[in-house]
Amino acid sequence: MSSGGHGSSNGLPFFNIAEDFFVKAHGQGVAMGAKPFLIAGAMMLFAFLVVSPAQTLRNFELLIFLSPIWMTIVLVRFAVYRFVEANRVGWLANQEYVLLELKMPRDIRKTPLAMETVITNLHIGPNESTWYKKYINGSVRPWWSFEIVSLGGKVHFYIWTREGFRRAVESFIYAQYPGVELTEAMDYSLLYDPSHHPNKMWGCDYKKTKEDPIPIRTYAEFMNPTSTLAKPEETIDPLAQIIELLGSIGPKEQFWVQINFRMTKKEKYNGERTWKEEGLDIIQEIRDKAVRKTSRMNAATGMMVEEEGFGPLTKGQQEDIYAIERNVNKPGFDVGMRAIYTAPEEAFQGSMISFLIGLWKPMSSENGNGIGITRWDAIFNDYPWEDKSGHHKAHLEHQLVDAYRRRAYFNEPYKLGWAIMSSEELATLFHVPSASVTAPSIPRIQSSTKEAPSNLPL
Repeated sequence: MSSGGHGSSNGLPFFNIAEDFFVKAHGQGVAMGAKPFLIAGAMMLFAFLVVSPAQTLRNFELLIFLSPIWMTIVLVRFAVYRFVEANRVGWLANQEYVLLELKMPRDIRKTPLAMETVITNLHIGPNESTWYKKYINGSVRPWWSFEIVSLGGKVHFYIWTREGFRRAVESFIYAQYPGVELTEAMDYSLLYDPSHHPNKMWGCDYKKTKEDPIPIRTYAEFMNPTSTLAKPEETIDPLAQIIELLGSIGPKEQFWVQINFRMTKKEKYNGERTWKEEGLDIIQEIRDKAVRKTSRMNAATGMMVEEEGFGPLTKGQQEDIYAIERNVNKPGFDVGMRAIYTAPEEAFQGSMISFLIGLWKPMSSENGNGIGITRWDAIFNDYPWEDKSGHHKAHLEHQLVDAYRRRAYFNEPYKLGWAIMSSEELATLFHVPSASVTAPSIPRIQSSTKEAPSNLPL
């Protein structure tokens, strides 16, 4: 699979160029594997052999003569890579995981700022403090999965975590939402297989449409503009539209949404810089656009000279700079998002694919950033020559379901290109719905529980 960031996941030279080419080829509606290119390469080699057999033999002689050098480099790099990945897979396999269902009370009077506080507390990166832990033991920093799932029109909120972090996650949630309940749940993704007959499915991953430091439309922009301290019932909840959509599906349909995230470091930039530094580069580009050239006559020489100077920034440019600075100054997270819509063939609604594609439109803006689709079924454009047998699409759908069940995005075997978001952006995508959301599709706690009075006689 493709790697996160700009480099290749296996470290082979120029592999990322070929990988990007195949991804772009898919995006243009041509689902091609490596076989046609291997055949084309063999034909070109044969043609060169016919045109200049002596030169071809000399080329092969030089290649064989230098093989102790280049083969050693390639094999050592491959061996080291496989050693690290094997240790990492083994370490992950020994971890225990738990899926917690977030059950809502009848009335929530908190804004998504409460969830942002929870997410900020998860900005931690243990298990990678030393090179020995990271490369020899294979340990990786924790990641979490926030999930919004509709099972036959009933909308559920889940949090997936390592068992060792369960107590911390529960305490963070209860601190901000005393009225909710967190209960251990059975993994719904293991009870239903979307990728096998008689079920049909459509799924994709999501990515930011612009550079990561540019923020999406966050919950702060949904607040009542007439009030500096807007009450929850006076705000527009950015999740309201998504919850209503998921609650509208039929009893045989299912809609899964998954948001994987972890503390961001420098993996996406090959260890060269951070997303904050990328944000500063974008700000500098905006400022460079404000540079104006002026001409004046030099009093000493009498010649016209050109000078550069900064002109006034437009209001839009000022707002863009402020938004980027505000975004990158908050805790950053690597974020991998995906969704699956599935149902038996007779109940599958093709129109739901369009809504899945535009699922995050409320959080997108023209001047800021947006969230678009990528990978899996998104690479097909339904051209008749793309995948005549359907085997390629079926194989990708099997992989998608497997990646979803593993909550895999940042490590092998599904190390995929992720986005980087701030705690505010992440809280916009997943939070406990406020009092403004009255969707009947969300199961509510019918009665609340409270601690016994401290002065109760024993």
